[in-house]
Amino acid sequence: MQMDDIAHEIIIHYLKTTGRVIRAVSEESKDVIPLDEESGRYFIYFDPLDGSSNVVHGLPVGFLFGIAKRNLDGPEDFHLRAGKDYIAAGMFVIPTGTLTIAFREAGAWRFHIDETMNYVKPVRITLPDTPDTWELSFNATNRYTYRKEVRDWVRQNERLYTFRYLGALAGDFHRILTRGGMFMYPAIVNHPDPKKLRPEGKLRLMYEASVVAFMCREAGGHAVDENGTPILDIEPTDHHQRTALYVGSKTLVEDIAKALKDG
Repeated sequence: MQMDDIAHEIIIHYLKTTGRVIRAVSEESKDVIPLDEESGRYFIYFDPLDGSSNVVHGLPVGFLFGIAKRNLDGPEDFHLRAGKDYIAAGMFVIPTGTLTIAFREAGAWRFHIDETMNYVKPVRITLPDTPDTWELSFNATNRYTYRKEVRDWVRQNERLYTFRYLGALAGDFHRILTRGGMFMYPAIVNHPDPKKLRPEGKLRLMYEASVVAFMCREAGGHAVDENGTPILDIEPTDHHQRTALYVGSKTLVEDIAKALKDG
């Protein structure tokens, strides 16, 4: 059994024991997972082990999750929730044991584990306003596969900021929340291998993009897709729907969103 599958089974086990989860969506399950549709109150969307290919290299991986509430005004229709309907979202970065969680209209908070393996008092996370510490994070190998507007934006801006890329959304976004800047995973539209084309984007909307977009909003940032549409406004039509992602400091995200819309 792969580590992704082990992580998935552990999480589902504990979600079942709560009796509070209606349905779950996991990257490691083809189907939506019914848990307690009668008395549950929450929908959980999660990636049990983001960046699992980093494990063999000893690099950070993470657990990403978003939480939405059942309809309290009438019958529940079990529709897939947009990120704007989440009530909380978070990520647990491994092996540091750092938990970052955001609550709707209540900010983003980071908990650290101390030497006694207890979580210490949380620190509120706010993206830095000044660009002195900002970083750009993207897969540089793919830079020539992006659409022209994105390639032009990268060429004009990459020398203005530090570049960092770990290859795991949780790890890269963890840095962006601390340092500011932007993580991006654009659509791949010019790859010489047709099998590697991702015109709709690669990341999953519900348990990757919407999760970090929600956290970023609560930390004062922003996130958009390849059309410049706010990630949190996208209504999912499939629980494994893919999207491009640009997330981070509002100034940078709004700037590239303008280029995307004008293209």
